[in-house]
Amino acid sequence: RDLHSFPTRRSSDLVVGDMGKKRRIVLWLLMLLILSGLFFLKQGISLKHYANVDNGWNLILVNKNNYIPKNYEFELTELSNGEKVDSRIYPSLQKMFDAARVHGLSLRVSAGYRSEEAQQQLMEEKIEAFELEGHSSREAKRMAEKWVAVPGTSEHQIGIAVDINADRYAASPTLYSWLAKNSYKYGFIQRYPPDKNSVTGISYEPWHYRYVGKEAATEMHSRGLCLEEYVDGL
Repeated sequence: RDLHSFPTRRSSDLVVGDMGKKRRIVLWLLMLLILSGLFFLKQGISLKHYANVDNGWNLILVNKNNYIPKNYEFELTELSNGEKVDSRIYPSLQKMFDAARVHGLSLRVSAGYRSEEAQQQLMEEKIEAFELEGHSSREAKRMAEKWVAVPGTSEHQIGIAVDINADRYAASPTLYSWLAKNSYKYGFIQRYPPDKNSVTGISYEPWHYRYVGKEAATEMHSRGLCLEEYVDGL
C-alpha cells in the first residue's frame, strides 16, 4: 500500500480523547470521595482535629480548629458563688482576686466551667438573637461564632478559662484595665485581645481570662502574643 493510505489520528482526536480520560479520572475521584465520606459516617469516625496536650494541660490550645480531646479529664473546685473551675488553677485565681481586692477592686467569676450542653444552649441563644435582628439563619450562625465558641471548642468546657466581671456598682473598665496589666503575674492571659481577632477568630472579650502558667503568661505579655501565636512558636 501507499504509505499515505494508512489512517492517521488527527490532533483534534487526541485532544478529545485526553479530555474524555480526564473527565473519567475526575468522576472516579469524586466517587471515591463520596464513598469515603459514607464509610466514615457509617463507622462513626470523627474527622475533627483534637487539641494537642503534649505541651501540658496549661497550654492546651482549644479553639475552632482544635476540639477538646476525647476523655480529657480534670477535677473541679466550686467557688463561693457556685461557679466551678479546674482545681489546678484555683490557687492562682484566688491570689489574683486577693491582689485585685487589695487595690480596691470588687470582682467575681461570672462564668467558669461550662458543660457542652450549656455551651450549645448559649450558641443557640446567640444565633436566635441575631435572627431576631433580621439576619438569615446562615448569617446569624456565622456572626454568633465570632462571640460564642462552637460546642466542643470552648475553653470553658475544660475549666481553665473564666469570665471576670466587677461586682454590682463597681466599674468594669477599671477592673479590666487592672487585669490586662497584672493578670500575667498570676499565670493568666487575656485570651481574646482587641488586636488579635484575626488570629483567634473571636471578637475582643476584656472579661475572658485563661490560665497558662506564670512563665508562659509573662512571655506572652511581654511579647504581645496571643495563645495561638505562642503555641505555634513552641
